[in-house]
Amino acid sequence: MLSSLFIGTSFILKKKGLQRAAADGTRAGVGGYTYLLEPLWWAGMITMIVGEVSNFVAYIYAPAVLVTPLGALSIIVSAVLAHFMLKERLRRMGVLGCVSCIVGSVVIVIHAPQEHTPSSVQEVWILATQPAFLIYVAATLSIVLVLMLHFEPLYGQTNVLVYLGICSLMGALTVVSIKAIGIAIKLSLEGINQFGYPQTWFFLSVAVVCVITQLNYLNKALDTFNAAIVSPIYYVMFTTLTIIASAIMFKDWSGQNASSITSEICGFITVLSGTVILHTTREEEPATSTGSVTWYDGDQSKGLEEAHFITLNNSDYFR
Repeated sequence: MLSSLFIGTSFILKKKGLQRAAADGTRAGVGGYTYLLEPLWWAGMITMIVGEVSNFVAYIYAPAVLVTPLGALSIIVSAVLAHFMLKERLRRMGVLGCVSCIVGSVVIVIHAPQEHTPSSVQEVWILATQPAFLIYVAATLSIVLVLMLHFEPLYGQTNVLVYLGICSLMGALTVVSIKAIGIAIKLSLEGINQFGYPQTWFFLSVAVVCVITQLNYLNKALDTFNAAIVSPIYYVMFTTLTIIASAIMFKDWSGQNASSITSEICGFITVLSGTVILHTTREEEPATSTGSVTWYDGDQSKGLEEAHFITLNNSDYFR
């Protein structure tokens, strides 16, 4: 619950920081990094770190399939704050979409399978190198590369699923890596040192790379689209992919009866339905041109040499 509160708030603070940074330089949505000089963005970053630390602690003591869906609370926090602080109006159908996401998450949590918690980093490594999970990792990285190299240049500024797809796919790998790191820290504090194993440092490296990639594309999504829309869609995609990754790696669903599996599938359908509602009813932000506009004020019969040319960049306004 603390994690959801802090993460939901961080979306709004980072969005405000990105808006201020965009007024003074190149927008994050088109590759700018001026937001790194904006104190409000850093306030949002610190708030997100606090939230992720809370998540980290939860992942140590509970399975990912239980911890991740509870992030639905961050949707409510970010939607309410966006309404008051960013003046981003969420339509009635959008509210219904949020409710659907939360209801679906509750169903998933109630019927979530029990996870076997590995007793060492080496045991996690064995699970991570099994063929099924290696195929999942290869497919994930391939999709991320396609989204980055092909779809982002074409649709990144118009379709929120491009940026959030990259965030969510990398986020699922982050969770399994953080789970391994959490186990290593917990065992080390109990007197069983796990930092002497190279696997621990490998998982730490993977987590750092994935987190940096997530933050970069999350900033682009927040800078381009409404925070009230980014937060729930990101949550749904991230939750779904994390549960899939955890199920493949830790075999969470083995031994479950048909009733529980059916209930979980219904929960997924409810969550995905909420995503579709949110995506189809979202309010588009005004598009920002990345080029310039040039026109002239003069008599064409006298030739262009007597015309008065005016050029405006994307930060100028005119009537």
